[in-house]
Amino acid sequence: MNVFETSGRRADRATRREWIGLAIIALPCILYAMDLTVLNLAVPSLSANLKPTAAQLLWIVDIYGFLAAGSLLIMGALGDRIGRRKLLLIGSACFGILSLIAAFARSAEMLILARALLGIAGATMAPSTLSLISNMFRDDHERTFAVSVWVASFSFGGAIGPVVGGLLLSHFWWGAVFLVPIPITALLLMVGPVLLPEHKTQNAGRLDIVSAVLSLAAALPIVFGIKLMAEGGSLGWATSTIALGLVLGVVFIRRQMGLPDPLLDLRLFKRPAVAVALGINVLDFFVGFGILVLVAQYLQLVLGLTPLEAGLWSIPAGLGFIVGSLLTSAVLRLMRPAYVLGFGLTLAAGGLALMAHAAETHGLILIVLGNVLFSIGSAPGITIVADLVVSAAPKERSGAASALSETASEFGGALGIALLGSLATLLYRSTLSVTMPTGIPVDMMETALRGLGAASSLAPSLDSGGALLSAARSAYTGAADVTFLTAAGIMLAAAIVAVGMLRRPET
Repeated sequence: MNVFETSGRRADRATRREWIGLAIIALPCILYAMDLTVLNLAVPSLSANLKPTAAQLLWIVDIYGFLAAGSLLIMGALGDRIGRRKLLLIGSACFGILSLIAAFARSAEMLILARALLGIAGATMAPSTLSLISNMFRDDHERTFAVSVWVASFSFGGAIGPVVGGLLLSHFWWGAVFLVPIPITALLLMVGPVLLPEHKTQNAGRLDIVSAVLSLAAALPIVFGIKLMAEGGSLGWATSTIALGLVLGVVFIRRQMGLPDPLLDLRLFKRPAVAVALGINVLDFFVGFGILVLVAQYLQLVLGLTPLEAGLWSIPAGLGFIVGSLLTSAVLRLMRPAYVLGFGLTLAAGGLALMAHAAETHGLILIVLGNVLFSIGSAPGITIVADLVVSAAPKERSGAASALSETASEFGGALGIALLGSLATLLYRSTLSVTMPTGIPVDMMETALRGLGAASSLAPSLDSGGALLSAARSAYTGAADVTFLTAAGIMLAAAIVAVGMLRRPET
């Protein structure tokens, strides 16, 4: 009988092995977050080198998140069956190999494919690590703190990612940012088998591959249609693909209701608190990931910072996430989760409003301060939701429950990149098409309308390049202003819902 199977108060307390294991678990979480943030800084340089269209650039950025979100449920269920540690190590090895392929991509299409496969490999990490935590830490307070550390490790990866990426981009080509995960995966593969315990569910049911395919088939057409609509494509084709995705989503849900071992365990939604918390988590990540690329491009292409400078100015926001995450377990001893969520989301909305004002006035310090306030305010929600969902699930379904929490996070984040990114693109195109300087050839006008990165690369080759760049920056600034305000409204609405729906403990 091991420590996890014994009874009594002392047996519920974690041992040194579990705390060391928590430190090891942080490695793939840091890796996962770094891979996202370093890519954001590389967007301008890879745009100049690979010359992707606006649609391809959005796919490069968010195909990772959508494939991860679509694969999380099956990876969580797979981890319950073959072992969470085993799945984590297999996924980490694949992640390292695919990162090497992405680093040397020769075209936008090749990079999109590599990023898609990276998303599938990355889907093994979050549910495996969170599920391991739920089994390693049985004491409620210790588990909440461990989840806070888990969230903080993502924040730490996000904080150091821009610095590492900025340093690499200052000396090497854009693909070098994809080499960062390789030494981390190597370290994890060496120490993980020794220091991480293995957990899996005995007599687990079979995996339903059809459900996994349906989850992907439902998400991708919806996103494609939204992007196509934002970029001025065929309205009929965009509407048709969105409708197809919604129909497949209904089919997926109905299939889960009839399966003895579903990928999405709908029984968790019998607790209103779980359903509401997951919805708030979607909105939290929707905004958080949606503004990442916006801020990175604003710092470099509007304010003219180098990748390294932009990375350094991104550190405070990452530290804000770490502080907000680690403070959560202490604050929850003083306040109900609903009020912690409500206060934090309101603070995040205030930070976004400040960023909107800063974008309009080109205030670097205010942009950074607003981003810090947003980070501190949005961090507690991630910890609270992850802990709530995992605690509500039976231990034998902890992997699937962890995957549900992470699916909400990943889907919200990827949807935020798509929708908020598409909103900013739509506003940018609309403004620049009116303010475009005269005398620019039609094909070059269309290139400039793809995005600020494309306009910046085009400007040096034109006699009126200075006027074009000024107009493009002004258009992007206006687009960022409206997008930040929209995000602030979303966070404020989430705060109201959190306090109104979660304040009663019986929910």
